[in-house]
Amino acid sequence: MSFPMASLSTVHSVTANFPSVLAQASGSIGDRVGSFFAANDAVTVNVALLVSALLFACGLVGFLSRRNMIIMFLCTELMFQAAALAMIAFGKVHHDISGQVFVIFILTVAAAEAALALGLVVLLYRRRETLDSEAWSELREA
Repeated sequence: MSFPMASLSTVHSVTANFPSVLAQASGSIGDRVGSFFAANDAVTVNVALLVSALLFACGLVGFLSRRNMIIMFLCTELMFQAAALAMIAFGKVHHDISGQVFVIFILTVAAAEAALALGLVVLLYRRRETLDSEAWSELREA
């Protein structure tokens, strides 16, 4: 199988004009993409905030309605992730990186909570052989 060879003058003309061709192409694509995202910024942020509110509501309903401790901790994690998504959306609105920095702290707290919750669930299961939160109701204040 043989491949056609390009002439040296063709290769030289393409490589000589490559920076200007690349600059024109990237500028036009960048302008089109930038205008697309600028027009859809409000819609994107509204959708992110709506998804965040739905996630938080699902987590809250799950936490209040379930009695299994593992499900309750998972619903707490879902609420943390909803708050993180809202922080990222608000950071995008204000063109500020502080929302993303705050998400790092939210993820750190969520990781610590997950580690403590797992240890607590294992300890409680060994004592009562159940993960039902009603079994531990005597820990409440009178």
